Amino acid sequence: MNRKLISLKKAKEIRARLRKQKKKLVFTNGCFDIVHVGHVRYLKAARRLGKVLLIGLNRDLSVRRLKGKGRPINSERERAEVLAALECVDYIVLFSEDTPRRLIAELLPDVLVKGSDWQRGQIVGEEIIDQHGGKVRRIKLAKGFSTTNMIKKIQRA
Repeated sequence: MNRKLISLKKAKEIRARLRKQKKKLVFTNGCFDIVHVGHVRYLKAARRLGKVLLIGLNRDLSVRRLKGKGRPINSERERAEVLAALECVDYIVLFSEDTPRRLIAELLPDVLVKGSDWQRGQIVGEEIIDQHGGKVRRIKLAKGFSTTNMIKKIQRA
């Protein structure tokens, strides 16, 4: 198994170590079903906000509930392997819930990152981060890139 795909328990150990070292943990989450250049740019920008980037990755059943029948295209293990191949990604934790609220509450990252398509007040876990002195950052998304649009384009071809 890839060394970047870790359990929540291991993530909490890493979090504790980073806190002692006064290094920032950056957290983002998503389905990352078909990773494209927009994802890569987003994750690189997120990584620059701290020392370690940890991704909460939706498990297959969660993706299916959120995105509908026929999704995910790639399995959770395949999606994790692709993300783990990116230099900017330090760790990945799978989660089964529809939102990463529990992960955020347990890890208390220094920086919570979402795309600019999410407005303040809509970002899951932002109140937890705000209450614990962390930062919530919205990263501008690359225009024209979306997994859903890619799937539609492939279906039309």
